[in-house]
Amino acid sequence: MSNHLLRAGLRATILPHRSISLSAVCTKNVVLEQKLKDEIHPKIGNREIVGFGLNGLATYVDRCEFPCPAIRFKEDTPEVLKLREKEKGDWKNLTLEEKKALYRASFCQTFSEINAPTGEWKMFLSVILLSLAATGWIMLFVKKFVYPPLPNNLTKEWQEKMLQKMLDEEQGRIMGISSKWDYEKLEWKK
Repeated sequence: MSNHLLRAGLRATILPHRSISLSAVCTKNVVLEQKLKDEIHPKIGNREIVGFGLNGLATYVDRCEFPCPAIRFKEDTPEVLKLREKEKGDWKNLTLEEKKALYRASFCQTFSEINAPTGEWKMFLSVILLSLAATGWIMLFVKKFVYPPLPNNLTKEWQEKMLQKMLDEEQGRIMGISSKWDYEKLEWKK
């Protein structure tokens, strides 16, 4: 609901009308009705609403895709208000520290800070490796304590013994295993 109220309030602002233009429409102040101000300002405090924003809500978001948030990052303090008055004059009179303070009052991060690597991949990699290690330990625990021991017919000795028994009993004399055994030479046929 606040989304619709903010849009209605922004439509009611005094904006210059332009037909075809490549430059952005710039306003000094966004004028909101008192009812809308009473609803929005308890949430955002003393911060100034400077535009429509990403989705029409009075929120602050640092995004490279949409670099114009709806509200300023910091609340208006007496120092910031003093700098804003000084900003209306010649920018050559502002020091570098004052320009940075004005920027930081409006924005939290610069583009380079937004795009800087966060090292988040390290956390993901550590979670993946820890989960693989935990899975390995669980598999070992289950194999050792949950599953019954393997049957003896899977051992190599038992299989050799069964093969010898099948050959002794001449099982599969025509097409089976005994047809491939030479009983005179006691070796496999070639």
